Amino acid sequence: MSAILETPNGNKITIKTGLFINNEFRQSKTGTEMTTPNPATGEPLATISAASPEDVDEAVAAARKAFETTWGKKSTPSQRSALLNKWADLMEEDIDNLSQIESLDNGKTVWLAKDADITDSIGCLRYYAGLADKIEGRTIEQEEGVKIAFTRLEPIGVCGQIIPWNYPIQMFAWKVAPALAAGNTIVLKPAEQTPLSALRLAELSVKAGFPPGVINIINGTGSVAGQAISSHMDIDKVAFTGSTVTGRRIMESAAKSNLKKVSLELGGKSPVVVFDNADLEQAANWVTIGILFNHGQECCAGSRLFVQDTIKDKFIAMLKKNFESHVIGDPFDIKTYQGPQVSEQQQKRVQSYIDAGIEQGATLVTGGKERLAHLPSKLKNGYYIAPTIFADCKKGMKIVDEEIFGPVLTVQTFSTEEEAIQKANDTQYGLAAGVFSQNASQCMRMVHSLHAGTVWCNQYVVPSNSVPFGGMKQSGFGRELGIEGLKEYTQTKAIHWNYAEKVSWPMDGTS
Repeated sequence: MSAILETPNGNKITIKTGLFINNEFRQSKTGTEMTTPNPATGEPLATISAASPEDVDEAVAAARKAFETTWGKKSTPSQRSALLNKWADLMEEDIDNLSQIESLDNGKTVWLAKDADITDSIGCLRYYAGLADKIEGRTIEQEEGVKIAFTRLEPIGVCGQIIPWNYPIQMFAWKVAPALAAGNTIVLKPAEQTPLSALRLAELSVKAGFPPGVINIINGTGSVAGQAISSHMDIDKVAFTGSTVTGRRIMESAAKSNLKKVSLELGGKSPVVVFDNADLEQAANWVTIGILFNHGQECCAGSRLFVQDTIKDKFIAMLKKNFESHVIGDPFDIKTYQGPQVSEQQQKRVQSYIDAGIEQGATLVTGGKERLAHLPSKLKNGYYIAPTIFADCKKGMKIVDEEIFGPVLTVQTFSTEEEAIQKANDTQYGLAAGVFSQNASQCMRMVHSLHAGTVWCNQYVVPSNSVPFGGMKQSGFGRELGIEGLKEYTQTKAIHWNYAEKVSWPMDGTS
């Protein structure tokens, strides 16, 4: 149950391909398998086991046993902290292999996977290792000399986690680290498009010393393994990052089963507002990063740009220059910024939106080609999309209203601050937003007015492990990262302690 991944630079990486249950890799009970492709070439990369509902049952049983016997309230915060730190150390030692696995499976550049995603994920594990012994309740004064009340935060139990394909390692860390720090055990399903890095991390977790059953990785499809997790009667919480449509189904399954706790980080159509008093060069650079980072496959991508009408032509020209200097190609080339989209399905989906933008009358400023002529022959079948800008966009166009999840930017204009706020908030989503202005008062007014879980001022798409992240409206609820992310994996118990007052029985109105 292993595969050898051969990289363009001649490296050979052996990776386990089974289901990871109770610290062991094993085949699916049904023998079902699925193949994950290399998005840069379109060729098969590895064949892995795909879980059945019976496999999920086995993983949950292992997680439950570990929670009750070796983890949960049986482990100390210092023990959990030490294991998370050790795991982070092992990730750091294996960072070159991890970054190449991530690039082969996802299509992102090796340097981006290494310098951004994995480095940040290592930091996430260490951040929550530092919080493991800082899970605190509070004392609530009652009647002096008679009674006291206090609270304690306890782990929830067995947590199902379903992560997306755009940041396989980073989303793994964002979910697993706080859950483990709080004392929970996990059953995690990686995206069916990008399962390999999670399996590598599972190998490292055994080396780190995590007890059997604490971490379980279930490869599989959303319709089988994901559904089994969200509807399982012995899973106490499910956390999901992905589309709003799937989030609704998970909520429904959770409610119809055991009413398990749910946290959702869903889609976005995030607005970025650029005022004419902004540092335009910096704003153009940040706007470019905000939509092209990770090939536009970003929940909080700044895909709706609102530019003050007095600077429209100048600013669009600056963006066009940035987009056309953007290097697209081999993810293993250090000069490449953008590799392929994650799958053929995703590439075709993005292209369909570009076609719709043209058909509905938006002005194509740059991009729009499905295949890029300069790509070498070995990449001709890869899932590439040219960075694309549409101007003269308006509400009602598909490219404006719907999440594209690709390197496609729509541009609209505004005259006043009030108009910018109205247009920016005119969406079903509320994950993130950006403001570019050198007027501090204006920035603060915008921060208060925008309906988004995260607002960046004079930068964009830069998270921090210590700062909570999550959405409003149909972008979901709950928070990841920060102390808030840790609390998502705890439940509050209230204790009332009477140490003086006595009562007699039977009681009536005369006593």
